[in-house]
Amino acid sequence: MYTVYALYSADFDKLYIGYTSNLEQRLKSHNELGKKDWTKRYRPWILVHSESFQDKTSAIRREKELKTGRGREFLRKLIPKN
Repeated sequence: MYTVYALYSADFDKLYIGYTSNLEQRLKSHNELGKKDWTKRYRPWILVHSESFQDKTSAIRREKELKTGRGREFLRKLIPKN
């Protein structure tokens, strides 16, 4: 099982889109463990969207869709307003 996810950094108004086979560990990596990652600069991250897929190919396809202009527009509508 694979999960496509979108993270949002409210402090920097940044979106990050990725996929993983272990969402809990990946979120921990983005927010705590990562030392050299691009996402380290924009902490803290909140999960704004996730979708599950049976196979890696489908997850990668969806990740690419979400990284398009239309996909990012869809994700921006999910961001909580403060």
